[in-house]
Amino acid sequence: MPAKAKPKFEEAMARLREIVEKLESGEEPLESAMALFEEGARLSAQCYETLEKAEQKLSSLPGLREEEDD
Repeated sequence: MPAKAKPKFEEAMARLREIVEKLESGEEPLESAMALFEEGARLSAQCYETLEKAEQKLSSLPGLREEEDD
């Protein structure tokens, strides 16, 4: 069975919003809430990694550092 592809950043953020809403409602049973929390933690880490890579890429662009130093 092929590995499940990671969702795109926007998809991951949308799913995180859904998870937060469900958990904040307090209506999820404990087992379901724990599974949602774990999924949210994975998605959060994935989004953080994506943002870190984007920040590194942007900071390496020519001319950007010069503007920051002004």
